[in-house]
Amino acid sequence: MQKITSFRQLIVWQKSMDLATRCFELVRKFPRSEQTTLGFQIQRSAMSIPSNVAEGFSRHSTPSYVQHLWIAHASGAELETQLELARRIGVIDERTADAPIADTREVGRIINGLVRSLERAPNNIR
Repeated sequence: MQKITSFRQLIVWQKSMDLATRCFELVRKFPRSEQTTLGFQIQRSAMSIPSNVAEGFSRHSTPSYVQHLWIAHASGAELETQLELARRIGVIDERTADAPIADTREVGRIINGLVRSLERAPNNIR
């Protein structure tokens, strides 16, 4: 197995960047009145996921890395909630909400797996 030397190599970072990009594109289609409120919150949460993955990886400390992964995971829950709210208030339809919600859940599962892997590692300092 090749040693990962950059957060850019992490599947979770790549997938969360794709998710953030899709969320930014989605918000551009919101009515103007929702772009500065709910849209901004969706963008902020989506951006927070890959940002925290990158920051945690770059700290070169497993405990700090895990802490940032949990922050990224929490941002995913926040994003899922905001997307669901957008669906419920009619800003986006159910079909439009389904894909980013599914992607958010997938990123969350990957984060969970990465945390478990880091916590099981015999040498817990990267």
